[in-house]
Amino acid sequence: MLTLKLINEETQKVIQGLEKKHFTGAADAIAAVQATDRQRREAQQQLDAILAQSKQKAAEIGSLMKQGLREQAESAKAAVAELKEKAKALETAMDVAQKRLTEQLCQIPNIPYDEVPEGLAAEDNLVVKYCPKPDPSRQSGEEPNITVGEFAAKYQSLLPTVAEGAGDDAPLPHWELAKKYNLIDFDLGVKITGAGFPVYIGKGAQLQRALINFFLDEARRAGYTEIMPPTVVNAASGYGTGQLPDKEGQMYHAEVDDYYLIPTAEVPVTNIYRDVILDERDLPVKNCAYTQCFRREAGSYGKDVRGLNRLHEFSKVEIVRIDTPSHSRESHKEMLAHVEGLLMKLELPYRILRLCGGDQSFTSAICYDFEVYSEAQKRWLEVSSVSNFDTYQANRLKCRFRPEGSKKPELCHTLNGSALALPRIVAALLENNQRADGIHIPTALQPYTGFAVID
Repeated sequence: MLTLKLINEETQKVIQGLEKKHFTGAADAIAAVQATDRQRREAQQQLDAILAQSKQKAAEIGSLMKQGLREQAESAKAAVAELKEKAKALETAMDVAQKRLTEQLCQIPNIPYDEVPEGLAAEDNLVVKYCPKPDPSRQSGEEPNITVGEFAAKYQSLLPTVAEGAGDDAPLPHWELAKKYNLIDFDLGVKITGAGFPVYIGKGAQLQRALINFFLDEARRAGYTEIMPPTVVNAASGYGTGQLPDKEGQMYHAEVDDYYLIPTAEVPVTNIYRDVILDERDLPVKNCAYTQCFRREAGSYGKDVRGLNRLHEFSKVEIVRIDTPSHSRESHKEMLAHVEGLLMKLELPYRILRLCGGDQSFTSAICYDFEVYSEAQKRWLEVSSVSNFDTYQANRLKCRFRPEGSKKPELCHTLNGSALALPRIVAALLENNQRADGIHIPTALQPYTGFAVID
């Protein structure tokens, strides 16, 4: 959540940032926070004064008793008792104000960085890089710096035709390829659980496992320490990373134990550092984790959610960083380069978007999405979001670091990104690599699959 220091010292900047995110009633929300904060501080000042007065009166009682002034001592005792009652009332008022203040702050999203573009929805996002024909041996790509709408008109015709070599037939979507090659059974998933819970079979399961191992190995080579966290968390963990109270309807909730199935490994991994003070020399912390992820809000009908496009349960490798404010932007760049490197090695056409204010998540200060192109579906599929949350999550988590040479801890910056989410990567690999003799596996992935073609 936003810090009171930021809200009180840079009020107009905060309001403008919230308006950039299209947060309704930004000025009123900030005014309400400041009013509650004033009430809390005024109660604190009154309490401090009463406690000081009570301490002074208590000291007088002993002196009066020694002087034999019993009546005055009893009067002083009565005054102390009255002050204690006032102190209790002020403590209660402070607790109420603090609870209301926390509730108010939790309803206010993070503010975006200056470089986040203006805009209301996905079509206003900025395309900052475009790579229609990835070469795994180099990092390249045009940098159009245009909106998604402008991009569609200018670059769509430059995308490769993935059906080359596949004969005269149009490329098949991945759900038909999955059936043709017996890779994924969507109907069996419905039988066992319900829509959005596919069953991977044979080479489909091997491809899934190969991608997980490939992503984890690439993260390890980039200096990330692997974590194997729980996939079920308590409410405090959901609160710490901002899923609660904002997204409780999007998570599966085990009500008896008050546990939540994780929507991403970001939640348990980042919460490792809840209520922790790190040393500056140990930053940045770099963790990665493979987990199953669960999303209640996933759709259940229509082409946009068909097959692997949107699932209730899916596999994902996540990278998480805890860093200093002075270095977090550099960390963000390194994370973006890491995700881009994965897509280059998988030889998938991709583009990178800088999300506009209106399309950003509740908690992020800046976010870049990676999308891969599916020729069979004629659409872009989001496969990663890489975000810097500034101090927003750290303030909730009480995740701090102690700068070298200083005794006073400061809030860390937290960052995370998908590296990568598997369902749409699998969809793009199947659709973009179909040929007359089968589905070809990218060279970098073949040591992990143990086969070069699915036939």
